[in-house]
Amino acid sequence: MARHTSFQVGGPAEAFVTPATVSDLSMLISGLNAREIPYRILGGGTNLIVRDNGIPGVVIRLQQCCRGISIESSNSAQTALTAMSGENLQKLCVFAMRRGFQGLNFALGIPGTVGGAIRMNAGTALGWISDVLESVVVLDPSGRMNTIPRADLRVAYRSMAFPDTCNAPGNVIISGRFVLKAGDACAVKSEARKILQQRRHRQPTTLPSAGCIFKNPPTGKTAGELIDLAGLKGYKVGGAETSLKHANFIVNTGRATASDILMIMAQVRRIVYEKFQVSLEPEVIIEGE
Repeated sequence: MARHTSFQVGGPAEAFVTPATVSDLSMLISGLNAREIPYRILGGGTNLIVRDNGIPGVVIRLQQCCRGISIESSNSAQTALTAMSGENLQKLCVFAMRRGFQGLNFALGIPGTVGGAIRMNAGTALGWISDVLESVVVLDPSGRMNTIPRADLRVAYRSMAFPDTCNAPGNVIISGRFVLKAGDACAVKSEARKILQQRRHRQPTTLPSAGCIFKNPPTGKTAGELIDLAGLKGYKVGGAETSLKHANFIVNTGRATASDILMIMAQVRRIVYEKFQVSLEPEVIIEGE
């Protein structure tokens, strides 16, 4: 799985499948479900730590079967876009930016896929996916497609859950429909350049990482500020290191293992709690044995 995660760590998947079409995906999901074979959906692998012993069951990659962006409707005030879940989030952002559609610039520089961004309600201080999401198409384990409107989704900080009626384990996001405001293309592009410059200035972008490791506490200082104040910038275990540029990033300096990263996370959580009585909650997903 080191080949399929932005951290470049992780042991093997028991099986790794890339369906060619949505129909193939539907047959695969329903077949696995009927046989009670566990599976997980892999987005861009950018918010994921796979343990060194790997992942049991089947890992399904959607980048081939769920690709594409289309304009569904447009008028002088707004445009509705549909983006498939396996599409690159940055491609969607650039698609909107070049046409002067406002609402997605906040996501520029956030790695991963559209489906992953929806599942994690990706965002920054400038905005969230839930701000522009109108509905989601979901494939359930029986092979049926369901459209869930934004109003029925349970939206929270760094998470988005389906309603109880559609919340069966194993649901797969197929696409999202986004509503963006009409804007001036030059102004949207200028804003985009500033956002990308700020991101490059504040965050480590030259070494493998999974973005922010911990969620920000609901009140008080950010996770990065707490880690910095705890004196943990540059803290190293093996080939992993807490970034000197942004304390809430752990980077792979070359030969890190998942165990190195998880050990840093455990130490950071312990020390921050001892110093500030704040329990940091991981933002990354941890998978495997």
